[in-house]
Amino acid sequence: MIAVPETFVGTTVDREGAAGAAWVAELPGLVDELLERWACAPDGEVTHGGVGLIVPVRRQDGADAVLKVSFPHPGNVHEPDAFAAWDGRGAVRLHARDDERFAMLLERAWPQTLAEAGDEDEIVTVAGRLNRRLAVPAPAGPPELPRLRDRVDAWERELRTDARELAHTLPDRVLDAALATVRELGRVQPETLVHGDLHAHNILRADREPWLAVDPKGYVGDPAYDGGTLLKSRFLALLEANDLSKAVHRALDLFAEAAELDRERVGRWAQFHAVEAAFHGRRHGFRVARGGPRLDWIVRFADELAELLT
Repeated sequence: MIAVPETFVGTTVDREGAAGAAWVAELPGLVDELLERWACAPDGEVTHGGVGLIVPVRRQDGADAVLKVSFPHPGNVHEPDAFAAWDGRGAVRLHARDDERFAMLLERAWPQTLAEAGDEDEIVTVAGRLNRRLAVPAPAGPPELPRLRDRVDAWERELRTDARELAHTLPDRVLDAALATVRELGRVQPETLVHGDLHAHNILRADREPWLAVDPKGYVGDPAYDGGTLLKSRFLALLEANDLSKAVHRALDLFAEAAELDRERVGRWAQFHAVEAAFHGRRHGFRVARGGPRLDWIVRFADELAELLT
């Protein structure tokens, strides 16, 4: 029976409370059941992401794979649907799934993420190329994949509520630009499958291809949206740039070119993500900082980036 890492237990219980504690208590038995059903044996150190346990395994035919079991949550429902639609195109392959248990048997990639590549140009270029490959026609349902356009009303409501309730120094023109993006780009979007949370930690080194995507949300909408998710994830790396404006605009240029997307559209989604992050940090903090001077510093940088992108 596998041992669940204590860090994963702690973060799951902190986030999910009693439901999380009950789930992690059942997790070793659930993993054993899935290993038996899919004829696999543990083959390495058990790791985890934010919401999923990752067990390296060896299949009966000798092939390497990983068993991923995620905490049951609406945001995880369509991950296997995205993998199935891509069938290995720019993402790890799906070998088997158990939707009731939020479990998948997946192609094994290396533990090295694109975030560890070090070179900022390489990071945004690789992510842009993967974004282009992952942008395929949305599969016909069922199941019906979630549409980004259906989130527009909530985005607009949250931006207005945060601007009204939270102490901040964002100029009106910055908030107005984010709201304009939601209204003008959000309501009419293509029927295209997109990752939905594309960032450098969700892109792994692999054997079959140099880099493969993991942890998709499986949204349908504008591929330029993920240019914003990527840039948001590069906040702290951008802080090291000698010329922030130059670094930000170079990242946008490289991503848009590699993804074959309209650069202005990518920039507008990036600005929206920056404003959203600035408010999110004030209300909830970030995973890397829940409070104190470090959080204040990151929030100020999010404000600066939002203004820079406006």
